[in-house]
Amino acid sequence: MNYVIKVIIVFLIFGFSAKAVDFRTHKLTEQVHVLFGQGGNIAIHIGDDGTYIVDDQFAKLSAQIKQQISALKPGSPEFVINTHFHGDHTGGNEAFSLAGSHVIAHDNVHKRLVKKHGKASAYLPRVSFDNTLTLHFNNEQAHIAHFAHAHTDGDAVVTFTKANIVHMGDLYFNLGGLPFVDVDSGGSVDGLLKALHHIVTALDDNSVVIPGHGAVSNKAELLQYIARVEQARTLILNAMTQAATQEEMVKFDPLSPLNLPYTSWLPKERVTQLFYRSLKKE
Repeated sequence: MNYVIKVIIVFLIFGFSAKAVDFRTHKLTEQVHVLFGQGGNIAIHIGDDGTYIVDDQFAKLSAQIKQQISALKPGSPEFVINTHFHGDHTGGNEAFSLAGSHVIAHDNVHKRLVKKHGKASAYLPRVSFDNTLTLHFNNEQAHIAHFAHAHTDGDAVVTFTKANIVHMGDLYFNLGGLPFVDVDSGGSVDGLLKALHHIVTALDDNSVVIPGHGAVSNKAELLQYIARVEQARTLILNAMTQAATQEEMVKFDPLSPLNLPYTSWLPKERVTQLFYRSLKKE
């Protein structure tokens, strides 16, 4: 099957099957925009060299996302940087790859996408890295740094150095509650906090923070988020002296004093279980 036919098939599958999503683009600088849609927040960097993006949401939205990007600058992104392997951040990899984009991600993201999609899949990163990588493009240095065992085992944080903007992926859920620590994919509470403390120390009061989910943020709000995660950690650890099993922990309801909002896919019971499982191992 040649390249043109593959592109047509991808468009037919993803272009017409996706329900309408209320996309919204937020301009941060002349070069950096954030695209809000359904799934992880997408950073779009445009300039004289072309376009590149951070994350690409769900596969079914690829055609619509391409339209949103082309409204800023016509053409396909040269690069797609994945912050981790979850489908709401990597679902568009195949469609963008078939359109000529080069996907960049951590080595563990490559391994997990191979396991999920196969060794010959267009979902796979063309470039993978171990600890850090710098993309020199559009007169900007995008510094990509891996943080081990945080949200997952393959998290990458992207810092647009000149613009003083950082895309944190799902290390930062700016939804007023607690994060999803994917324990089954190498994530951990302590690893997440270690990463958050490292990142926040490099920010200043003018830094712009793009979370994986939620509104664009800043250093002060990120500090509040870190304090919230630390409070939850302390409550779970204290409860572990009285609740010996995961079931007992859920019944004990140690997170209730925080009075936080939760979502249908990440209810308080699941957050409690994940924090408990992580801290019990650590």
